[in-house]
Amino acid sequence: MNATILSCAVIGAFTTREHNPNAPITPDEIATSCINAAKAGAAVVHIHVRDPKTGENSMDLTYYKDVVDQIRAIDVDVLINLTTGPGGRYLPGNPQPLPMDPSTAPSTAVKRTEHVATLKPDICSLDFNTNWFGTSAIINPPSMIRDMAQIIREAGTVPELEVFDSGDIRLAVDLLDEGVLDSPAFFQIVLGIKYGFNMNPETLAYAKSQLPADAKWAAFGVSRMAFPMVAQSWLLGGHCRVGMEDTVYLSRGVLAPSNAALVAKAKGIIEELGGTIATSDEARTILGVTNS
Repeated sequence: MNATILSCAVIGAFTTREHNPNAPITPDEIATSCINAAKAGAAVVHIHVRDPKTGENSMDLTYYKDVVDQIRAIDVDVLINLTTGPGGRYLPGNPQPLPMDPSTAPSTAVKRTEHVATLKPDICSLDFNTNWFGTSAIINPPSMIRDMAQIIREAGTVPELEVFDSGDIRLAVDLLDEGVLDSPAFFQIVLGIKYGFNMNPETLAYAKSQLPADAKWAAFGVSRMAFPMVAQSWLLGGHCRVGMEDTVYLSRGVLAPSNAALVAKAKGIIEELGGTIATSDEARTILGVTNS
């Protein structure tokens, strides 16, 4: 098998210090976590940012720039992958659906990709899901995905197509056929979000079977299935992801001391199975990254 790209999603939109006191929250902490994850073997770091005062999820360009500048200033070679996911959250009001609940936070394609257009990361996520997600709905209209894809293309960034269910893959294939997205595409199969793909070998094998023949792909599971899905993704020929966005535990009942520890464990699993971990240069070649 070819070398396996190991990504680390150091923090997402939901993990808090109540889940794990070691979760990175401030820009300095997120940047340090990315750097240490790279030193532990991650070729890619996937980044969300938070408001350092409140800990709330943020899309503030200032925080993204702070994190990215710190990573780029250090002598560690790693591909930077920025999220564009926030901005599609909807929750109807109660008892009347309108006006929307105050937690609803829809945004524009331009705002959701502002940091990508400015910072020009190697990779950024491009979410295809429209589904119930936790306590609210995530809505990613095809028209918005098209607009975001164009901005990402103009930035020279490789989109990581985040697919949460089979319909997401169908939409991605349609946009590939239309030329909205470039082939070969890089898919990230998300397993374990309730009402999306289940976390089991049969589901992952099915999801892989629906991808274009030339697709590059990775997969990850959440919570207790994070490490089993590392093994399953590798066995099916895919790349792998871990990190505190997906799980806060190193093993059952043991909180992860750091993202680097999660990376080290995933690296060990892949190598024990006979695989090799891709360097950042190998990851660039595999994914066709040219922004670095």
